Amino acid sequence: MIYSIRHTTIFRYTPAVRESVMEVRMQPRSEATQRCLSFHLDVNPPAYITQYRDFTGNTVHHFDIAGSHTEVRVTAQSTVQVQAAPAPRLSEAGDWADLDALTAGDDYWEMLLPSQFAHSNEALEKLAKELKCERRGSPLELLTELNEGIYGLFAYVPNSTKVDSPIEEALLTRQGVCQDFAHIMIALARPLCIPCRYVSGYLFHREAEDGPRDRSLEEASHAWVEALVPRLGWIAFDPTNNLIGGDRHIRVAIGRDYADVPPTRGVYKGEAHSELSVAVTVSPSDAPPPEQTAPSIVIQSRPVFTRVNSRSEQEQQQQQ
Repeated sequence: MIYSIRHTTIFRYTPAVRESVMEVRMQPRSEATQRCLSFHLDVNPPAYITQYRDFTGNTVHHFDIAGSHTEVRVTAQSTVQVQAAPAPRLSEAGDWADLDALTAGDDYWEMLLPSQFAHSNEALEKLAKELKCERRGSPLELLTELNEGIYGLFAYVPNSTKVDSPIEEALLTRQGVCQDFAHIMIALARPLCIPCRYVSGYLFHREAEDGPRDRSLEEASHAWVEALVPRLGWIAFDPTNNLIGGDRHIRVAIGRDYADVPPTRGVYKGEAHSELSVAVTVSPSDAPPPEQTAPSIVIQSRPVFTRVNSRSEQEQQQQQ
């Protein structure tokens, strides 16, 4: 499948702020069964945009808008090819001994430790007992049960939690969004020495007649989990929709949890009230894949040299 993705984020400030500094993680990854064919990033007001890769290989774009402004608009347009991977088979997956041998070194320690949003607490321990979250069967069997269990026990309720809400809120109310469900599954699996990472991206929502309706919002970014399964590698689990990752999941960034991979994060200078709006569209594309191996990257920017000095800052993030 080839998808066309448009992700627009608008920050509005009242009154005007004096400077905005922001980093953006919106360029889809190219690896394994996924290939980013083109990426176009447009920032308004214009700014000089730099690019780097973070510690997990995500592409990050950074810019500084100096001077008074009441709005920042960031628009990312991508074309991505995703090939369907074979469904993981229990007969081909390894057991717990295989997993221990795989994680005996230091290659996966960052995805085994508690992190800012994925850590143990009393409510999580109660859920672990309820789901019989212990080493039994095989790692793939247990992960599949956890994926289904979280889907069955938790209601998907948009705006029921905030971007910085701890998982305790979703655990106590049994409702949340995809960000919460991914963190809960990660926090359940890591204590069993299963390396897990948080994935930020998009989901192409299928038509109702093609299967059960997806719970996650169609006009928003999405989040799910990748767990290391012995002999099979990293397998995607989507507890929001009770899915195993396939050609409808489009990966943008990976990290220990959401704190590593927000689509936008930044600060502004000034005393202002801020509003955030996000619009995402994912649609099939009829365009054939280009012949070149490298993606076509276009950054709409130009340098802006005026700067102002201020001490006031406020972080801006968006929830998945």
